[in-house]
Amino acid sequence: MRQSLNEGQQILTNLLIDMGKKVEDILEGCMESLKSLDRSKAEFWIAQDQLVNDFERQVDDECVRLIATQQPVAKDLRKIISAMKISTDLERMADLATDIAKVVRRIEGPLCKPLVDVPLMAEKALSMMSQGLEAYSNEDMTLAHNLSAQDDEVDHLYKQVVRDLLVIMSEKPDNLDQGMYLTFVGRYLERIADHATNIGENVIYIATAERKDLNK
Repeated sequence: MRQSLNEGQQILTNLLIDMGKKVEDILEGCMESLKSLDRSKAEFWIAQDQLVNDFERQVDDECVRLIATQQPVAKDLRKIISAMKISTDLERMADLATDIAKVVRRIEGPLCKPLVDVPLMAEKALSMMSQGLEAYSNEDMTLAHNLSAQDDEVDHLYKQVVRDLLVIMSEKPDNLDQGMYLTFVGRYLERIADHATNIGENVIYIATAERKDLNK
């Protein structure tokens, strides 16, 4: 039974890693559609969200199977439960990424300012997600704890984005709608980073059975 449990946990890890790669593809694609204001690309990436939903169902099914057939306890059970929670975070990250693409539907170009901090937020959020999944795979507490400081960096960038857009909207009222939509994009990215910290919190829970808030 131990071998079957280990094999099942490895299946879960592989599913989460593959799911994370798809989320990364979607977010990168949605950001590219925003930079170019390419609505056809935006629609393509919005449709890709369904693939992430499929991954979430696979993770849930495997978790239920393991719990029913292997009767895991203690750390093993926490790892399986955490896999379900992490897949939910990844699914929500994909939803937020496609929300960025949906903004492309509403923006009448050209962009009112070059995108600098917003792409940097996306880059940092994706790095956090990748680090969180690596922490889960290796049960690495240090990587998990490091997500907190990185989340603070994303929060700082978000505040800068909002400040810059408020100046633009106040100086040029014609940019009010676009500025509002770009503010939404910053908020979506900030939330993606929050979900990445949730992954780290689950890694800590697996190891310690305690819930720690990395998003302060």
